[in-house]
Amino acid sequence: MQRIQYHRYGGPDVMRLEDYELPALGRQEILVRVKAASINPLDWKLRQGFMKLMMGRRFPRAMGMDFAGVVEAIGPGVTGFAPGDDVLGQVPMMKPGAFAEAAITTQDLIIHKPAALSFPAAATLPTVGVTAWRALIDGGRLKAGQSLFINGAAGGVGQAATAIAKTLGAVITVRVGPSSLASFADMGMARVLDYTQALPENLKGTFDVVFDCHGGLTSAEEDFLTKRSGIAVDIDPTVGNVFRSLISSRHNFVRGVLSTSILQKIVDLALAGQFTIPINRIVSLSEAIALISDLEAGNRLPGKSVILMG
Repeated sequence: MQRIQYHRYGGPDVMRLEDYELPALGRQEILVRVKAASINPLDWKLRQGFMKLMMGRRFPRAMGMDFAGVVEAIGPGVTGFAPGDDVLGQVPMMKPGAFAEAAITTQDLIIHKPAALSFPAAATLPTVGVTAWRALIDGGRLKAGQSLFINGAAGGVGQAATAIAKTLGAVITVRVGPSSLASFADMGMARVLDYTQALPENLKGTFDVVFDCHGGLTSAEEDFLTKRSGIAVDIDPTVGNVFRSLISSRHNFVRGVLSTSILQKIVDLALAGQFTIPINRIVSLSEAIALISDLEAGNRLPGKSVILMG
């Protein structure tokens, strides 16, 4: 079997496609034959050493969190899953490895994949769907009829947030790059703004919830946009964002920790045709290192990129 892994923290040049062997399954662990995996910025940030103090220096380390696949074997104590089940979810953050032909996860990180949902589509959902849900529902407490500003709406989390907000009946303003303006103009948004342009002065104090999907807003810009009774939500784990959430009731920092109950709600929305993450590129495992390097360099398209296993 092969997977993408690295033998030291660093840039794209440390990635290797190599043979590997998985250990025996422990309690509540599940071996999954990966069919598709989606790429998130966190994948290369972990490889860069973003959490190296927690993850340590035991190498090689594998890459990839989000996947969809088929259960191949179950360890002691596993309930609710059996070999042959189609599933989607994540591998543990401290033990990545979804960019692989097979991976080990735990039963609290996966749910059953409906037959109507393809493996590539299912693989796009876990991180972006759960993160957007937690940001809007838990962090922003968004309700029907409220005004929402989404900064960076064309990315995976932004697309997910837009879909969730539409199901809630929010009044949505999005800020995207020039290449995405036309597509969002056809989606029924209240306003579609170009992020290369300054924020219009007439937006001061306009929004009940401001969601910055990629850290592009300054704290001053968030305060400018948010009503006095509103709240700004960040998911970029900077010291500033975490600190502001501790000292201000108008700022919330949200972590996209997987919840299978939330993921199931996202899947239900997808089955109802209310939640779709566009797939911008699909590559094989042998082509994935080049794609990850390209994404890391900033060459991104709306939606998500997927690795399809042979």
